[in-house]
Amino acid sequence: MPGLDIRDPTTFQGPDAPADDDLSTCVHCGLCLNYCPTFRMTGLESESPRGRLYLMSSWQRGDLPFTPELARHIDLCLGCRTCEAVCPSGVPYGRIIEGGRAELERLRPPSAKRWLLRRALRDVLAHPGRLRVTATLARATQRLGLDRALPPAFRLPPLQAPWRRPRARASAGPAAQRRVAFLEGCVMPLVYGRAHDASIKLLRLAGCEVVFPADQRCCGALNAHNGDLEGARHLRAVNQAAFGVDGLDAIVVNSAGCGAHMKDFYKDLGVPVKDLFEYLDEIGLPAPSRPVKVRVAYQDACHLAHAQGVKVQPRRLLASLPQVEIVSLQHPDICCGGAGLYSSLETAMSDRILAEKMDDVLETGPAIVVVANPGCQMQLERGLAARRSKIRVLHLAELLAQGYPDPD
Repeated sequence: MPGLDIRDPTTFQGPDAPADDDLSTCVHCGLCLNYCPTFRMTGLESESPRGRLYLMSSWQRGDLPFTPELARHIDLCLGCRTCEAVCPSGVPYGRIIEGGRAELERLRPPSAKRWLLRRALRDVLAHPGRLRVTATLARATQRLGLDRALPPAFRLPPLQAPWRRPRARASAGPAAQRRVAFLEGCVMPLVYGRAHDASIKLLRLAGCEVVFPADQRCCGALNAHNGDLEGARHLRAVNQAAFGVDGLDAIVVNSAGCGAHMKDFYKDLGVPVKDLFEYLDEIGLPAPSRPVKVRVAYQDACHLAHAQGVKVQPRRLLASLPQVEIVSLQHPDICCGGAGLYSSLETAMSDRILAEKMDDVLETGPAIVVVANPGCQMQLERGLAARRSKIRVLHLAELLAQGYPDPD
């Protein structure tokens, strides 16, 4: 960027830079190290949470020059926030890494890849109409087999017809006791629409009227995770206006990354944001009546287990299914390497982390792995396909919905 010298350490102090108070919270105890996926892979201090915090603190104080080479250590963080969940000092690592990446984008030399990423997030993902057109073209590419020319990390799962919101009458339960708004999101309607249908079915069974604000857009999580806090703030303003619906009990989100972002970033909604499984467990879902005879493993989504602290509720709902067999992965709460766009931007590290996860899944031997986030689902599907495994990956809402007859 003109006028900024990346060798000048005083420049790591822009409007979105991590706060001194946040950075100083770390006492360098090292309890986070073995929970960090990149440290587990490399054993390098520079690829650990405390190493990255030390690096950003040094830039902030002017003890180290800011260089693109050092910035790579920040790029390689998945933002999974596992470290945050185990930190005894309460370091707000998620907020710090997002601010740090915003500074990186402000200071380092431009690149074609980063420019294209920002344009895709702002000009396509943030506009539902353009996103649907893009998905239509992508489906045609898949039908023709042209997507096979892409690297595996850039291929999408088979795209179906875009999900469409139910009619207002169909979205209300027979005796609705609560009224909730549903975040449609950007990726879910195009790739995993069946998870949306299942989620709405479960909410109706729990006595909810489900409304779909027409002007809602992408929540901005991907922008924030990739250093575009300005773009994330713009989408927040649009969505806060869209979700200003009277009489809501909650805004329900069935994508862990979106839910964590909205809980952290949206402060003026006036109504609580709830993960789908957190909310169903809270308000009570009727006991399922249909047997679901399948061997299942649950993989924690990082932004559900670590960022939102929702770990017990999905497992409790899963265990309510008649005749289900639940098996535990060895490390269900260690990141799979998906991390939003990480698998496309940092493919080599993502693949190393995914390989460890695949070993865990295959050794455990479930028929189905259930998840609560589309990025996790895509990553696990990609890994299992590469291993030629017949294990399926489903959103937890889809499996839960199999325990109930379809509503009248």
